[in-house]
Amino acid sequence: MDHEPTTIVVQRILEELAKDAPSEPVVRALLERSACRLRRLCVLLLTRSYPRLMRPPLNLEAEELLGAVVERLMKALREARPASVREYFALASQHMRWELNDLARRLDERPAVVEFLDGMVPAPSGSESSLTVDGRRMFRAIDDLPDDEREVFDLVRIQGMTMPEAAEVLGISESTAKRRLRKGLAQLAEALNDLQPPDSFGPDAPKNVERRRLS
Repeated sequence: MDHEPTTIVVQRILEELAKDAPSEPVVRALLERSACRLRRLCVLLLTRSYPRLMRPPLNLEAEELLGAVVERLMKALREARPASVREYFALASQHMRWELNDLARRLDERPAVVEFLDGMVPAPSGSESSLTVDGRRMFRAIDDLPDDEREVFDLVRIQGMTMPEAAEVLGISESTAKRRLRKGLAQLAEALNDLQPPDSFGPDAPKNVERRRLS
């Protein structure tokens, strides 16, 4: 079983989870088998879209984020029964975004504390000390994409899957996955057009959308 592709094993465990058997051991098996992919998603999402959470005062690490997401998933899977690998990773991505958004919101709401450290000065107003208005707009634009387009965007641009891998998870052809990604990028370009310089939504558009002023 260890040599089988993660997608195949996860699907098998999801089918077991749907049965009447005690779910906790099955949920743990599911999380253990998908841990590597979940950790990769944590690393990519944290470094690309929430780098400020990796700096003081939070100093958030991918392992900490993974632990929080696993805890969220264990609670969610007491009732939720994703029927496919597609639904499972969509659920995981959703809880990961919620956890990071909660952390960012709490950080933004903290009273300003100025620490005088050797060789450092307080950050000027409007620096990367809080999530910008533009950053919030970008997150909302991504979350507001239709399910099909958002799923492909999450898998390819955030989780770092290849297009064939994403197509397999979603149960669609590679050409359909590519078409959905292009459609999603076009919608992001329209929604965020005033934030981007010309050609920002060209070949490197996903990186621009994820990285520009999100932290």
